[in-house]
Amino acid sequence: MKIRHILVEQRYEAEDILRLLQQGQSFETLAQKFSQCSSAGSGGDLSDIPLGRLDESFREAAELLKVGEISPIVRTRFGYHLIQRF
Repeated sequence: MKIRHILVEQRYEAEDILRLLQQGQSFETLAQKFSQCSSAGSGGDLSDIPLGRLDESFREAAELLKVGEISPIVRTRFGYHLIQRF
């Protein structure tokens, strides 16, 4: 499964980014600009991480997505995520 994500500390940040995505802005560009994960430089791409290594709530949300879909905001111990399957 190919997934990318945007990680932020606060829910309001994720809500703001989700609005930008809904307005048609690029997931990859927003990940590069706002994500606090080391994957930000690659547009949030996590494709090489085995699903078993992901936080359970993150993995469950990612598995529900169809290609091209973006998840609702997902909270993990790391913060708040927006996930896209591609």
